[in-house]
Amino acid sequence: MHALRCGLLLALLLPVASGCGGGEQSPAPTTVTDALGRTVELDRPVGRVVSLAPNLTEIAFAAGGGSRLVAVTTADDYPPAVDSLDRISALPVDFEAVAAANPDLVLATDQVNPPGDTETFAALDVPIYFFSFGSLTDVFDAIRRTGVLLGTEAAATDTARALERRMARLEARTDSLETSERPRVLVLVGDDTLYSFGEESYVHRLVELAGGRSVTDTLDASAPTLSEEFVLTARPDVIIGAWGADYDPSRLLELHPTWDVVPAVRNGRVYSLPPSLLLRPGPRLVEGARRVAARLHPDRFGGVGSPSRSPDSSGLRSSRLSSPAPPPTP
Repeated sequence: MHALRCGLLLALLLPVASGCGGGEQSPAPTTVTDALGRTVELDRPVGRVVSLAPNLTEIAFAAGGGSRLVAVTTADDYPPAVDSLDRISALPVDFEAVAAANPDLVLATDQVNPPGDTETFAALDVPIYFFSFGSLTDVFDAIRRTGVLLGTEAAATDTARALERRMARLEARTDSLETSERPRVLVLVGDDTLYSFGEESYVHRLVELAGGRSVTDTLDASAPTLSEEFVLTARPDVIIGAWGADYDPSRLLELHPTWDVVPAVRNGRVYSLPPSLLLRPGPRLVEGARRVAARLHPDRFGGVGSPSRSPDSSGLRSSRLSSPAPPPTP
């Protein structure tokens, strides 16, 4: 009778157990497909995770899996909890350090990490999952997907929905703007070498949501380097730079003296935001879109529009950036 009761209890509570006294077996591996079309086999549960890009770290936290991270890149700076984590070089990848972290899963993105590295990780028997980001929707999908990978689906879904609602509220405030009310916007990564964004970038959608029109949304190159002539011809009404809060807009005119005829420069509409709010495809892009909207339409968004600096931003002066990289920089 005791054996019967034990068997019934196991049938109800431990369907994967081998018997009453045999203990619980490990769950069967899960097979998933990443953005590169690769089949990735994961052992459950995923308890130790290494992130090879700052945006993926932010996505992991947004998905409710921040406690699973055991190492991040040397470039990670958000959220503050990353300060207590081990640091690993991502460019190039320090494979030895990754292996030493004994991860159940490595998170990577083809915007930062060479897809060819998958062969080395396979040789190390370390599962690596690649993401790719071409749109704002990809960010929300990545949060949900990370929740699936890490077993935190409920938290990830809640976060993604909350961000989508914030984006929808922003769009509702700018959707009624006529074309003539939408300023022509140039978004720049570099202020000397004019790195910008081509037609496939999510940045154009961000500008649209903020109530503007991107002047580089038809350029074929994914990360074009603009000429002086392009800017003079495009004549943007607003220039948004990813140069940090302390950037002095007068530097732009010092670097490009002929731009004194460009409406954005002539009218004092050169603004600078923290790079991570524009160049890092992660959950804070929603805040980046809001801040762009506040500068394009201060009458609709509380009057935030100072051309010199934003008191609630953080970043470095552009003059300190030794060698800006082509966008995006997750």
